[in-house]
Amino acid sequence: VSGSTIGIYMQTEGVLVIDTGEIQNRNGETEEPARNIIRQGDYIISFNGEKISTKRELIDDISELDGSEVTLGISRKGESIPVSVTPVKDKKGDYKLGIWVRDDTQGIGTLTYVDQNGNYGALGHGISDIDTAQLLNIRNGALYKARILAINKGSKGNPGELAGYICYDDRNILGTIEANSRNGIYGQFTGIVDDAITLKKMPAAYKQEVKIGTATILCSTDGEVKEYDAEIRKIDLNHEDTNKSFVIKVTDKELLEATGGIVQGLSGSPVIQNGKIIGAVTHVFVNNPTKGYGTLAENMIDMTNTID
Repeated sequence: VSGSTIGIYMQTEGVLVIDTGEIQNRNGETEEPARNIIRQGDYIISFNGEKISTKRELIDDISELDGSEVTLGISRKGESIPVSVTPVKDKKGDYKLGIWVRDDTQGIGTLTYVDQNGNYGALGHGISDIDTAQLLNIRNGALYKARILAINKGSKGNPGELAGYICYDDRNILGTIEANSRNGIYGQFTGIVDDAITLKKMPAAYKQEVKIGTATILCSTDGEVKEYDAEIRKIDLNHEDTNKSFVIKVTDKELLEATGGIVQGLSGSPVIQNGKIIGAVTHVFVNNPTKGYGTLAENMIDMTNTID
């Protein structure tokens, strides 16, 4: 088990459409060429029959438009469909399709564990797009070392966060990201155990072993992984959202003083009970940051085994 802070960088499978937008044409009139054709959450995977993977490739293709109708290959809810869009010439004389797009995302989280085969699990919940709220389809990604620079303390109605930066350098790559699922991100850990990454050998508990009562959380707020007191307040093995299988409350005075409880960046922090990892922290209660949800270790390990 870990509890170390990690940086996360992922590229999407295709170019994600965040929204459609209006364009003012050369006559000063407003047009929205992609409206009711392209939807928020679509992934653009081809342009006039040519595969595209990045926003840069899409921008380059759009820059060469001459006003003719274009055919975009769209991945929508797992189904590939072609759509046709007629570009609009804007006030500057450039042709536009009227779409807002994104092809990558990054953030800070917590490494939960690495198994004996080098497979890791982290975050305890999937990474969703901030605008569409949809789980991101990923093409590739990597874990990096990260450093915490400040803590924005959580309070009622105001979720806090760990503020830091990701060390984007090949020497600081810790692993690959091969899956982004509801119960976390998974891949192969390729880093080494050093001052930045802590690993401690520990057995995993079956879900039936999880009990209401005392527990601890392994997490890092200052570069060092520490164990903090907590309590399991509620267990729901049949919750429809498996990353909300139990409710945990932070009781440790040191952690409460530092963070106010559970904050963004602590997702994936291992939860320990009776000498075993029982799960990972996943969400904070917005109106009470001392409490949050967790996913079961068994759920995460099952996902690791599926990938392996």
